[in-house]
Amino acid sequence: MKAIQITHQQELNIIELPAPGTPREGEVLLRLRYVGFCGSDLNTFMGRNAMALNPVIPGHEVGAVIEAVGPGVPEGLKPGMTVTCNPYTNCGKCASCRNQRVNACQHNETLGVQRNGAMREFLIMPWEKVIPAGLLTPDICALVEPMSVGFHAVSRAQVTDIDVVLVIGCGMVGMGAIVRSAMRGATVIAADIDDHKLELARRMGASYTVNTTGDDVHARLREMTAGFGPDVVIEAVGSTPTYQMAVDEVAFTGRVVCIGYAKAEVSFETKFFVQKELDIRGSRNAMPQDFRAVIHYLEKLYADPARHGSSLTEALITRIIRPEAALDTMRWWSQNPGKVFRILVEF
Repeated sequence: MKAIQITHQQELNIIELPAPGTPREGEVLLRLRYVGFCGSDLNTFMGRNAMALNPVIPGHEVGAVIEAVGPGVPEGLKPGMTVTCNPYTNCGKCASCRNQRVNACQHNETLGVQRNGAMREFLIMPWEKVIPAGLLTPDICALVEPMSVGFHAVSRAQVTDIDVVLVIGCGMVGMGAIVRSAMRGATVIAADIDDHKLELARRMGASYTVNTTGDDVHARLREMTAGFGPDVVIEAVGSTPTYQMAVDEVAFTGRVVCIGYAKAEVSFETKFFVQKELDIRGSRNAMPQDFRAVIHYLEKLYADPARHGSSLTEALITRIIRPEAALDTMRWWSQNPGKVFRILVEF
């Protein structure tokens, strides 16, 4: 079977692997239809992802169809069903697992990062990690995992309808945070460097937008929040300036939730931690309920003609390519990092 493998920095090849055999006890054989390239895959391609195998088959954003099931798989999973996957592992023994927060397992191995991923024609998964996608098509299924990471960050922030939420970074994960915050009734401010992304953020539920390169961010936020600052800031970029912005701009007694990995050390005015009595929280991956919530949202989006679900999700898919175009596409993306929501590989 055909697979995509990142071999070295700026190198990517199409390789042939043996087709998987018949699924064993508790296993599900998936035929991959669409797999998304995400920011971590770009970092792997650029040689900046220290957590990734080398070489590695990337991909953990999955839209697939069940090809076959092994013995012991629940009857709710049947051949022909459209599904996505929970790409994380959990050991069941570490402190996170003991506390039922399996998304943050100390020994997690994400598909396409610490273990070979889904950029291939077929993949065998344990049934517990296969998620029925209801009425969604396989291409839309590939958007579920990154949006679920944003949904989880909103849960970590304990967002309610009386909050003003600033989401810094309007990529796919940030869009998930915008959607979930708006669903909870919060007033959402989207911040990014790209006006096209900010326009789409409004369509996804943001009430206000801030261009962090062209606007006086501090003044705009004070104007939008009656001088208080946002109650919640969700950092979905992973850079020194945006981490500092989150702490500087959040309201007194506010909550800061960090999703992005900063590529360098970040210096803070730590007095704000104390003076503002901040809650600063990390947010990692997503829980099974976050996946279900995203699927439920996307199903409702498509069921309501007035919401133009197809045009919204089309705007989130920058390109759909065949595997043979992956190398040229990744080279283009590495030179235009701000222009991409999601690139899907069609198998």
